[in-house]
Amino acid sequence: MGLLDKLKGELVDIIEWMDDSRSTLAWRFPRYKNEIKNGAQLIVREGQKAVFVYRGALADQFEPGHYELTSESLPIMSTLQGWKHGFNSPFRSEVYFINTRPVTDLRWGTPQPVTIRDPDFKMVQIRANGLCVVKITDVEIFLKEVIGTDSAVEADEIAELLRRVISMAFSDMVLATGLGAIDLQGQQVALSTKLAEFVQERVDDEFGLSIPEMTMNISLPDEITQAMTRGVAKGVEASGFVENVDLNKYQQAQVADSMLAAAQNEGGSVMGDMMQMGMGAMMAGQMAQSMPGMAPGQQGGQQSSTAPAPAAAPAPPPLPGQTVYHVDHGGQSGGPYNMAQMQAGIQNGQVTGPTLVWAQGMAAWAPAQSVPDLQALFSAPPPMPPTSATPPPVPPPAPTAE
Repeated sequence: MGLLDKLKGELVDIIEWMDDSRSTLAWRFPRYKNEIKNGAQLIVREGQKAVFVYRGALADQFEPGHYELTSESLPIMSTLQGWKHGFNSPFRSEVYFINTRPVTDLRWGTPQPVTIRDPDFKMVQIRANGLCVVKITDVEIFLKEVIGTDSAVEADEIAELLRRVISMAFSDMVLATGLGAIDLQGQQVALSTKLAEFVQERVDDEFGLSIPEMTMNISLPDEITQAMTRGVAKGVEASGFVENVDLNKYQQAQVADSMLAAAQNEGGSVMGDMMQMGMGAMMAGQMAQSMPGMAPGQQGGQQSSTAPAPAAAPAPPPLPGQTVYHVDHGGQSGGPYNMAQMQAGIQNGQVTGPTLVWAQGMAAWAPAQSVPDLQALFSAPPPMPPTSATPPPVPPPAPTAE
């Protein structure tokens, strides 16, 4: 600095700190050779504290307010410099402004996982992170242990210091509680307060700081999280929510709907009725097989009081050499039907001569009346009506002529 800077430094001036970043914890007021004029004005704003340091020793401290620097307002400084009858400017002293407002957005996290003993999973490694509120409470300790000879102290510097302290305190706190991994994660709110107490014991007398509040989030390994998920799934299964039964019912309903839709036609037929009856028996057999405790004829999910009925046997295939036919039901193929079923359909008028049929060995669909095996069924007389149980009376013999 030149002569002009030296002259400016000896003039009566205003010593103040204007900072709205909230990230600076301490700041040293810059003066030429640390010279301060007699009668200089000191302004300390709310959330600040001003301290005078003479030859490395803490002298006078000032709370928020407006002060004129004289021997009366600097009693400690006067004693240290030997001002018996006042002083003439300039005098040398370092002036530090301390931020006394709490820093609320300081993030912390464990750099390495902490190994704990767990009753369920044996040895488990956990991590933790969160937010921490920090505040300067003892200026003298903070000045000696943190500021030193620095011209400014930023929140990032103290954050790195606190991360190491919190990490060690977290490890000690977890071991002191003796809780397992799952219990630790379930009591994070209560443990956050306990962790703040552990940290407070390590930063008050050592760094002049206080920890008014702290939040914590404990992270478990992926293997533990997956094991917990499987445990919840087993609990749901044990409580009666067996999804396989519902799935079987759904599949059976879908099969039944599709089979019934294929068997139905607009006009209805004996063949369709027989198909529905056959499918009903088959579905009853499937339900009996999937639910052994359900007896035939039971409804509404009621359990039978008798022994379980045997499972229905599947329908046998057509006998060797027996011809079976497929019948056209309004554009949909029905069947296969054996000769007895075809005869019933013909006698009831559901299968007529022009009805198209097909069987193995036929080149294409053909009218039923043109098939040699079915022609005889069209010419067969209808069945006899049921006979009466009591025979009619025999008429008396005719009288003979004498």
